[in-house]
Amino acid sequence: MKSSSADWSIASALQTLEDFGGQFKRNVDMRMRKGDVRSAVLRLLNESPMHGYQIIHEIESRSGGAWKPSPGSVYPTLQLLVDEGLLESKETKGRRTYSLTPTGKEVAAAEAESPAPWETGFDRSTGPRGTLALSGMKLAKAAAEVARVGTPEQMEKATKLIDEAAKKLSSIVTHN
Repeated sequence: MKSSSADWSIASALQTLEDFGGQFKRNVDMRMRKGDVRSAVLRLLNESPMHGYQIIHEIESRSGGAWKPSPGSVYPTLQLLVDEGLLESKETKGRRTYSLTPTGKEVAAAEAESPAPWETGFDRSTGPRGTLALSGMKLAKAAAEVARVGTPEQMEKATKLIDEAAKKLSSIVTHN
């Protein structure tokens, strides 16, 4: 019984870490400017054909994990770009792969004259709150990774670091 209780506690802790990271992520995602998904899709497809989940992963990778658009924002954007004649799609290895049409290449080339959304970061109105949210998201992701693959000693060390950080963070607002 003790083992299943421990397993449940670990699963519960992992879920809490994921939820924590998700809260910060929502703070950041809500601050992406309109049109950023469209711009990102055009830029990526200008490099090579991709399917939707490749696009999502590539945006997340290029933003350093700070921005991972949902399938609910990427797939409608892909369909809209197909409807506009900027993309074409075909079934490849059981996945729908998207590529630019000649007109899409022209639009993507014009788009490439300005910085990519993952380079400019987020709407600059995020200010210190957005920056704090990004840092919190990084912490939650790192803690979840240690919880998933770390040794008991690594988890202990991570726990101490997070506890120390929590105390220091609390002292910022209670001592000012």
